[in-house]
Amino acid sequence: MSIAREHPLHKRRSGRNVGLALVLLAFIALVFGLTIAKVSGGGTIEAFDHTYRPAMDPATIIPAEE
Repeated sequence: MSIAREHPLHKRRSGRNVGLALVLLAFIALVFGLTIAKVSGGGTIEAFDHTYRPAMDPATIIPAEE
C-alpha cells in the first residue's frame, strides 16, 4: 500500500529545496563568470609562487622623474 496524498509540509520543503538549488546555481555561475573574466583579461597573471619576478624587484624599478 502506497501513500496517496502528499502532506503540505512536503510541498513547502520541495519549494525551499528548489529555491536553494537556484541560489547555489546562481552563486556557481557568478564565481565561474568572474573566473573567466579574470583569466581572459589578457594581462599577465602573476601570483605569489615563491619565484623571482622582475616586476617586483626594487633594483629594476625606474624612479619617476620629478
